[in-house]
Amino acid sequence: MSIPLIPLSLGPKPILFHMNQFKGTGVALVTPFHDDCSIDFSGLKKLIDHVINGGVDYLVVLGTTGETATLTASEKKQVLKACLEYNAGRVPVVYGLGGNNTQNVLNDISSTDFTGISAILSVSPFYNKPSQAGIIAHYTAIADNCPIPVILYNVPGRTMSNMTAATTLRLADHPNIIGMKEASGNLEQCMQIAADKPKDFLLISGDDLMTKAMYSIGGSGVISVLANALPATFKAICHGSEKESLKAIFSILEINPYMYQEGNPTGVKNLLMHMGICEDQLRLPMLRASLELNQKIKFLYQKSNPA
Repeated sequence: MSIPLIPLSLGPKPILFHMNQFKGTGVALVTPFHDDCSIDFSGLKKLIDHVINGGVDYLVVLGTTGETATLTASEKKQVLKACLEYNAGRVPVVYGLGGNNTQNVLNDISSTDFTGISAILSVSPFYNKPSQAGIIAHYTAIADNCPIPVILYNVPGRTMSNMTAATTLRLADHPNIIGMKEASGNLEQCMQIAADKPKDFLLISGDDLMTKAMYSIGGSGVISVLANALPATFKAICHGSEKESLKAIFSILEINPYMYQEGNPTGVKNLLMHMGICEDQLRLPMLRASLELNQKIKFLYQKSNPA
């Protein structure tokens, strides 16, 4: 017996945004921790200043890279509040709000103050492995009840369930669904979306190395992990001349695999530590980089930033 979704009455939807604010680089912010695994808010402020000064176009708060799965509900509210405070309106903020229990997501929407948030990024349901019709029903319920725009997120490597191009295109017709972060790694699927999507629907790369390829088929930019450490590089990738953009994307070829060798955000937190931005502490079950990985990342960082 299915549980009926409870409709939420949120009043008129304040769709006061510009598509251009989600073009270019969105950075999937890490959540810095102290050695005792408490949240390092001073490190978070330093990180936000670093990425904004480096030229990112918007912040993505409390996504997978932010280790949201190991934050309490109270901590999530604290992190979101701190990010909005530290950002101080400098760039748009996208809030990670999703899950595999549709009603719980709707409850979270109803209890969230969206002041200062430009859109939500909502991951496709994980673990349950719903049908494509189930995915459409899930996102439709979210979009119908969310007072700000919704960006879809397809990441089958984590959810074990792929959103097909047909599903994305069906959802793209919803007036409150404005884009897709595509992290399937399937360029053909991305091309199918690009070929038939509405003109203003944003196709966003969820894979740093695919950013240029996505632009070539009509993509809008990237929501990046590595931009935590290298925002200026991604500014060049997304906004530089063709020559500058290619040079920038080629410059991350060597270091990018190490960002994921022991899971995300292990690699990028280690790089941020070497840069002096925050510690590389993670919460279990994620671990700090091994000695071997630490040495590889340190060598590549020093190689590109000689003293």
